[in-house]
Amino acid sequence: MLQANVVSGAGSVVSTASSVVSSAGSLAKNTLQPLVFDPLKRLQNNENQITDDHCSSKERVWIAVDAMGGDHAPGPILEGCLDAISRFPINIKFVGQIKKIKQISEEIGLREIMDKEIENNRLELVASGPPIGMNEEATAVRKKKDASINIAMDLVKNNQAKAVYSAGNSGALMASAIFRIGRLKGIERPAIGALFPTRDQSRPVLVLDVGANTDCKPTYLHQFALLGNIYAKDVLQVKKPKIGLLNIGEEDCKGNELSLKTFQLLSNENNLNFLGNCEGRDVLTGDFDVVVCDGFTGNILLKFLESVGGVLLDILRAELPRGRRGKVGSAFLKSNLIRIKKRLDHAEHGGALLLGVNGICVIGHGSSKSLSVVSALRLAHSAVNHDVMEHLNQLQKLPVLNR
Repeated sequence: MLQANVVSGAGSVVSTASSVVSSAGSLAKNTLQPLVFDPLKRLQNNENQITDDHCSSKERVWIAVDAMGGDHAPGPILEGCLDAISRFPINIKFVGQIKKIKQISEEIGLREIMDKEIENNRLELVASGPPIGMNEEATAVRKKKDASINIAMDLVKNNQAKAVYSAGNSGALMASAIFRIGRLKGIERPAIGALFPTRDQSRPVLVLDVGANTDCKPTYLHQFALLGNIYAKDVLQVKKPKIGLLNIGEEDCKGNELSLKTFQLLSNENNLNFLGNCEGRDVLTGDFDVVVCDGFTGNILLKFLESVGGVLLDILRAELPRGRRGKVGSAFLKSNLIRIKKRLDHAEHGGALLLGVNGICVIGHGSSKSLSVVSALRLAHSAVNHDVMEHLNQLQKLPVLNR
């Protein structure tokens, strides 16, 4: 899922990035497809209606969108983009195969609206070649240099867009980001940050990494904590994020070698509000704002959480009394159960930020519908609006990232 177009003199960068691609490619390809988050506010109610979001910034931000990325692209992607343009101060560079985009827009009845937004200079169609398939390896981005995700990433690299969104091959997006816009100085590995629900619906917890790096060093997890701290401050608007290290016990002597060494690094980091180890049972309590772990553990945690909503509903249905009383009870509980399922189901939200690269990249799940696209674009705008990249770049001044 990764791409490259690196200058010949950057051999060390290429070799490092290639190892990232190989380790993250196969796993990240499937990680984000069921994953979508709106970290700022629920964009849905029971009827799947979107709540208007009054953004403070009047300046419209250009966002590059991979029109061909996703299981159902480009139809739902276009629909979500057109909706988002009308709701948020954003403009869209819609990157894809223009002939196919126009054909689909006719079929789903959006051609007139699309043409109007193009005329209003709020939507621009940008031509690309064939997309990277969902089942292709990350390295396909090297062969398909004109793939939609590569062209979209180049728009960010050339400052023609402030962020990029794709619901396509997540590994390809990671690769394209690493090779086209590069990693932040001092950050050895990018991480995928996923938002998990907590007891407090307005305060999710950020868990990273959830699949980009299956084998980690203590320094990687230290860097993930620094990245997550900025994300929580800027996007989640938490003044002093509480950082936890996922472990098998609260005591500082617990865990494997990776956990023990990471604990020491985080304990000595003055730029973090590190509260210590976080056990699995503590992740959803709301006691932590950021939970750090390696991608192998994080991916297992993520996949487990994905199953909870469905299992919970099945148990509740089985426990409801049979007959007329059961039907009446089910009718009263139906809306509540739907809300519970949505809180636990990642596919009800928009996207996850890829942290550690030199640009704002939002990864959506492969089966994204228009509502998820709107949510993801809102996240992208929020990240731009809160100067996430400026603050992430300030991390480069820390001594720990300049060794």
